[in-house]
Amino acid sequence: MAFLELKDVCVQFGGEKTGLIGLSRTPVVKAVNHVSLSLQKGEILGLVGESGCGKSTLSRTIMQLQKPTSGSIWLEGVDLSALSSKEMRKRRLDFQMVFQDPYASLNPRFTVYQTLAEAISTRKKPKSKEEMRQWVIDLMDQVGLNPMMMNKYPHEFSGGQRQRVAIARALAPEPKLIIADEPVSALDVSIQSQILNLLSDLVKNFNLTMIFISHDLGVVHYIADRIAIMQSGSIVEYGDAEEVFTSPQNDYTRSLLDSVVEL
Repeated sequence: MAFLELKDVCVQFGGEKTGLIGLSRTPVVKAVNHVSLSLQKGEILGLVGESGCGKSTLSRTIMQLQKPTSGSIWLEGVDLSALSSKEMRKRRLDFQMVFQDPYASLNPRFTVYQTLAEAISTRKKPKSKEEMRQWVIDLMDQVGLNPMMMNKYPHEFSGGQRQRVAIARALAPEPKLIIADEPVSALDVSIQSQILNLLSDLVKNFNLTMIFISHDLGVVHYIADRIAIMQSGSIVEYGDAEEVFTSPQNDYTRSLLDSVVEL
């Protein structure tokens, strides 16, 4: 049984009735078009495609922030769309997201300690303030941040450091699945490889499963076990990372390879 399985998932927008008597409809946009994928425990799936191809919509659908128009998403043999709101809130701790812009995704009024303590408390409750402080220290150590910086605010960190804070926040609820949506595209090339290595190490050390989303096939090849190429809402190529990178079968994949920058 696959750890995560998408079965013929479609997401459409539009089609609502308009006008005084509702005779016309807004145009239908197929953001995700019959996508089927499976992911085993401990794997990193690279999802690649240009802006507007449906990658982020698909990630929000997996996170259950966007309901699929049709199809289903199964996590550890459970159909997520069949869960009640209460059951979904409990299950949501099992999958977390790392966003492209850590500055926008972090609360500017929270220190690193407050951000991580809040995330940790969603899964477990400390017996004392000192125990929570130790949990935050351990979490910062795991992502390569100096615990002495826990009382600083997001604006006091560099872009790479902020992304490490965002990764630590995603790890705090002890998830099983992490979706990383363009997590290095806003960073300097010199910092990108550091974050990629960190994510790869965390997947191995914590037995995580990851979907890594990017428009850059070279970045995805660096970290992923398997690669899915997305174009206009559909998966046009899917397979082992090395095979997709060295022997692409689709013209669109070949065009993405032409723009690769080696890290």
